[in-house]
Amino acid sequence: MRHSRLSAALAALVVLATACTSEKQIVSTPAPVPQPILDSVPYVCKLIPEQAFRLVSGVSGSLVEKTNGNERNGDCAVPETTPQSLGVWWMQEGSGMPQGHLDFLMNGRRNIYTRHGGVMLPADLGDGMAAHVTNNDQPYRVSAKFGCGGKDRLIDIYLAQVAKGRDAIKDMTELMRIAQKRYGKLYNCTPGT
Repeated sequence: MRHSRLSAALAALVVLATACTSEKQIVSTPAPVPQPILDSVPYVCKLIPEQAFRLVSGVSGSLVEKTNGNERNGDCAVPETTPQSLGVWWMQEGSGMPQGHLDFLMNGRRNIYTRHGGVMLPADLGDGMAAHVTNNDQPYRVSAKFGCGGKDRLIDIYLAQVAKGRDAIKDMTELMRIAQKRYGKLYNCTPGT
């Protein structure tokens, strides 16, 4: 009897050990490295590489942009989506846009972004921040006031969404870097001067 109890206990341990052992080894695979944001033609809203925009936002449909204004002050949107998948604004210090007003606009953006845990942009991009502003149709935002050709400029880039697995702040920072360089090429000035 004692022998049968011992055999039953050993059998139970074998069954329990077998049940707890996986038949397949669990192999950990690292997450894929997100594709980098690159500057390439064509552009959306004059300043944003279409391929980079699609990569960051995950938008795959056709893009039709609507632009208003001129090189000094203007805006552009991709309005066929709800909410608008992309909004870009640009402003330049000068007639109709005094330096004080440009500073006022940037201070307002900084206050909002700070309340939403915004991150300062690298110094080479000027005075700027990126943030996820909740309760908004275009919550992913980056704004920067920077010198270009001896005058201050302000660029805003707003996105309705960021693709799953992307680092929104990092991607928006890179979009701003490209937008400033592109702005300089379009309007004959050197960002940072």
